[in-house]
Amino acid sequence: MLYAILCQDRPGAADVRAANRAEHLAYLESFGDKVFCAGPTLTEDGAGMTGSLLVVDFEDRAEAERFCADDPYARAGLFEQVTIRPWRRVLPRG
Repeated sequence: MLYAILCQDRPGAADVRAANRAEHLAYLESFGDKVFCAGPTLTEDGAGMTGSLLVVDFEDRAEAERFCADDPYARAGLFEQVTIRPWRRVLPRG
């Protein structure tokens, strides 16, 4: 099942994000095609990062929760809030 994961950074935590970015990206890449898409959410001017949006494919919510808990960003305390929701792709068709 696909899960949409929306993570909101703690205010003033840009240094935590920067310090853990390489490890975070390596972690995501280790899941191969289970990561449908991923990237940062941005400030209105596009200059800063405010969180993360990911769509991942896991067997169940518990697996999605483990994925989130083990993310280097989460372990470093970057996120103020994490929301996990089941998601269905409608478009593009394919």
